[in-house]
Amino acid sequence: MKSQAIVNYGAPLEEVESELPKPTGNEVLIEISHCGVCHSDVHFHDGYFDMGGGEKLDVTRARKTPFTLGHEIEGTVVAVGDAVKNVKVGEHKVIYPWIGCGDCPDCHNDREHYCTGRALGVRLPGGFSSHCLVPEEHYCLDADGIEPGLASTYMCSGITAYAALKHLKPMDDNEPVLIMGLGGVGMMALQFALQMLNRPVLVADLDDNKLQAAMGAGAHAAYNPKDPEALAKLQADTNGGVGAAVDFVGAESSLAFTSAALRRGGEAKVVGLFGGAFQMPIPYFPFRAISIGGSMTGSLADTIEMLEIVKAGKINPIPVEMRDMSQASQTLDDLREGKILGRVVLTN
Repeated sequence: MKSQAIVNYGAPLEEVESELPKPTGNEVLIEISHCGVCHSDVHFHDGYFDMGGGEKLDVTRARKTPFTLGHEIEGTVVAVGDAVKNVKVGEHKVIYPWIGCGDCPDCHNDREHYCTGRALGVRLPGGFSSHCLVPEEHYCLDADGIEPGLASTYMCSGITAYAALKHLKPMDDNEPVLIMGLGGVGMMALQFALQMLNRPVLVADLDDNKLQAAMGAGAHAAYNPKDPEALAKLQADTNGGVGAAVDFVGAESSLAFTSAALRRGGEAKVVGLFGGAFQMPIPYFPFRAISIGGSMTGSLADTIEMLEIVKAGKINPIPVEMRDMSQASQTLDDLREGKILGRVVLTN
């Protein structure tokens, strides 16, 4: 088995060879055809998350090196354990990666994405590799009818966008929703919002090219926060602000714009992990009656539900660039520098 692995945090990934795993029990061995590259991979590669004010959250102790990143995994079943009943050798699958410990309240109540005790590419070896060992067969999902490569992106980019939008609190009829950030997840969210919400979808980003792409993909209006008049224009266009907004950047400046764009009683969900710290005077919460919370990927049930929508042809694909698996390290660098529109998917 060959993997593009972290040997030293922050240093370029290196090709590592190891013995091919042999599945036992309920395990399934996947020969990987595609693996999407997510911005969270950048943070895990760096070994920390930016907590603002010079503080860093060290995540290096959660795994041993060499370690293989990658959680948007797609491929073919090549071997199964002796207890596997419903997954067959030769089947093409996408893999739900947000696997919990299996023995906590979250795992017992369809919230194992909050546990992530065995998450692929986070705690267990992931998809920047020729093969991946999946702990249980029911995480191997059917993506028939979805274009290969694109299918892999729904295991993080897709489910993260879908779950954040699905679990927004109710809004007034035809009230606009704001999507902040038009990277791979934000562009995916635009497509889901257009299908799910039946309301105008507004977008915001610092990159005018991304704003133009979003308008071409169906956004109702676009705003660049670098424009000092952008917030006032949004508030005027929406008669006081939006009822809900999702921040797919997760930076100090993006959340400041997102929260300010809310009408009284509005809700903001933070999805992005760019980093930093956020401050707001406490009286603003009751005065404006706003709520700010987080959304972390989605449940296995949400993922299965989402895939059915995609397989029905209701979601337009985001831009996907295919690169050879050997370009994993360069792709992480390109993500750091904001050079990627849509999603890069690594191939074997």
